[in-house]
Amino acid sequence: MNIRHRIFMSRRPSSEQRKSLRIAVVEGIPAMIIANLLGGPILTAYVLYLGANSAEVGLVMAIPPLANLAQIITAFYMQRVNNRKFFLTAFGAIHRTMWVATGLIPFMVPDPLQIPVFIAMFMISFLSASICGVFWSSLVADFVPAQLRGRYFGIRNTIHWAVGSISLLVGGQVLERMSEGAGFTVLYIISAVLTVWNAIELWRYPNPPFEKSGESSKSGLFLKPVKDRAFMKATLFIALFILIQNIAVPLFSFVMLDILNISYWRVTVITTVQMIVMMISYYYWGNLNTRFATKTLLLWSLPVIATACLLWIGLEFMPVFIVLILVHILLGVGLGGYNLLAFNFMIGDTPKSDRPMYIAMFSALTGITGFIGPLVGGILYKQIEDGPFWMQSYGVSVGTGIVLLLLALGMGPFVLGGSKPLRRQTAEAIQK
Repeated sequence: MNIRHRIFMSRRPSSEQRKSLRIAVVEGIPAMIIANLLGGPILTAYVLYLGANSAEVGLVMAIPPLANLAQIITAFYMQRVNNRKFFLTAFGAIHRTMWVATGLIPFMVPDPLQIPVFIAMFMISFLSASICGVFWSSLVADFVPAQLRGRYFGIRNTIHWAVGSISLLVGGQVLERMSEGAGFTVLYIISAVLTVWNAIELWRYPNPPFEKSGESSKSGLFLKPVKDRAFMKATLFIALFILIQNIAVPLFSFVMLDILNISYWRVTVITTVQMIVMMISYYYWGNLNTRFATKTLLLWSLPVIATACLLWIGLEFMPVFIVLILVHILLGVGLGGYNLLAFNFMIGDTPKSDRPMYIAMFSALTGITGFIGPLVGGILYKQIEDGPFWMQSYGVSVGTGIVLLLLALGMGPFVLGGSKPLRRQTAEAIQK
């Protein structure tokens, strides 16, 4: 059978595969609603409501990437288990249950302890999310046909971000029309119900046999991705980019809410615009991924993120709302490409039997730098809180954008360029 015919056949998933693909789409809907009712600008608003300062906001934003370090341990432990679905469901439920439980803090925790307790519970929640992520990535890589991955995840993400955009707008309206305490209570109650729905959907996932690594020793398993020069070179570059990016981008909501004093409603509208753009861009990035190599497209997405940071300088001579809309449109295009392509890089450009360790290594390295970035950003905003207004409002973002653009255009082509032609990638993906 020639390669073209094999590709054509691989584009027609079996009925069981189609069922699995539908489950993965449905399961993500409650997960995405929760993420937008409790995360993003609403998360920033909630920790500010609990009394956090800029450094504490930076720490909270840094927790999810830091938690990814747990994926290294998870990848080792996965070699001992067969029932991936059980751990997927268990840790997915713990993640969202703990996150929802942070809504009880204003009612049960004294004021001086509210931020420390929130940080502790948020850390447990995202450690569980990190562990769940390894099992999820391993499972979906097995049941999503290789030649459909770019398009499938593009469509899946488009659906989820459409749902997320509506959720965020609704969440913003709830906070705008109700008192802060009552508004957050409503959002957390809705999220509690959705947590149950999500756990049910996770349990409906397929549980295909797990192809374990041929490496018998822990050191050999750990060193597999480390010895893969092309993988490590790309991963370290992306980790560096994320380190610099996260000094500014995760704190955009903080700047809008606390420095520019924009209302909850306007911040959620601005963020929703970003999500709508991401939703559309996922579809187009996914289609492009059927024609161009993943690393090539990943390289194309990085200057867009850098330019989004640079556009903050428009606050000097343009209306604030227009500038922020433009910033978040570009950010949506760039992050849409990065999120989709980084995931496809992890599950598509890695050997199947060792994929969990590759995913864990990528997540751990980018997690370390993703953790450091918001911490540095939070401390930086704390240091300049008495400085010039231009420095607080757009100086950090623009400075970050300049460095990101130099990194993307200067070093990026040498690291992410020279990817295998798509025809060769396709043949290898079928073999996997």
